[in-house]
Amino acid sequence: MSLYTPSSPHFHANNSVTQIMLKVVYALIPGILLYVLFFGFGIVMNLLIAVVTALTCEALILKLRKRPIIPFLTDGSALVTAVLLALSVPSIAPWWIIFIGTAFAIIIAKHLYGGLGYNPFNPAMVAYAMLLISFPLQMTTWPLPLSNSNDYLGLVDSFVISFFDTASAGFAIDAISGATPLDYLKSQLGLEQSVSQIMQSSANFGLLGGSGFEWVNIAFLAGGIWLMKKKIISWHIPVATISSLIILAFIFYIYNSEQYASPFFHLFTGATILCAFFIATDPVSAATTPRGKIFYGVGIGILIFVIRNWGGYPDAVAFAVLIMNMCAPTIDYYTKPKPYGHR
Repeated sequence: MSLYTPSSPHFHANNSVTQIMLKVVYALIPGILLYVLFFGFGIVMNLLIAVVTALTCEALILKLRKRPIIPFLTDGSALVTAVLLALSVPSIAPWWIIFIGTAFAIIIAKHLYGGLGYNPFNPAMVAYAMLLISFPLQMTTWPLPLSNSNDYLGLVDSFVISFFDTASAGFAIDAISGATPLDYLKSQLGLEQSVSQIMQSSANFGLLGGSGFEWVNIAFLAGGIWLMKKKIISWHIPVATISSLIILAFIFYIYNSEQYASPFFHLFTGATILCAFFIATDPVSAATTPRGKIFYGVGIGILIFVIRNWGGYPDAVAFAVLIMNMCAPTIDYYTKPKPYGHR
């Protein structure tokens, strides 16, 4: 009697690529809802334009590459890229900003390298960096939170602003937009004001971070923890990113609290939480070994703090992630786990 043993793997994974990508989108929904609550329906317009553009570009490129369209179009990867980019771009930016950025992410940052699984850089962050460098005015004009503005942007208003202009919607651009809390803090520090003076004199700041942004980030934090609980992502990169940023921010805050913002401000302002749980954890462009993920996350946290304080781009997330994307292969090479039984 012969004993037949099938080849490995012996356990079937319960999550397909599509299921994983959809769960990432589900985890973003609470943050998106609070974004709409505090900043209006502009983010909805961003999401619609980005998703339609991403799926269209994905289908066209797959056809040109003579690849099956439906399996790749429904894997959810283009959808996640579109949603992350839409959340990164100002929600009162004109439609062509999100259109150009999404098309660039799918065509150049993803398919130019061979498609899903071959792109060395996070496509959404490549597109964001391109947009920020190419169109700095449109990419640095953000909507004010509802508490700072008398004008709430409804769906119709957001449509008109996106496809026409603010004047057509009956709004003055200065009345509904302004610099982000990170931009504002950095510019005011350059005028030799202290952090406490700046935060007390401006309605841009809330209890923990930027007004409105702090609650959106708390919702993203809840979504990220849910992803870890569902084992869609591991704890290594989020914990390493957040820990390194908090530790570095705390050291400088203790050293000089009048020139350096608190760790809570860095954590709940800008895209820190979105980065730690949803952007940096990209399984293709991030480090993959357990130890490597920790080094990778620590590097992102350090770079975010360094660029925010001494660089020219206050949010810093996109550039920190892209720099560490370049380092990921080397990190994996030097952190390969030892084979079982190795001495």
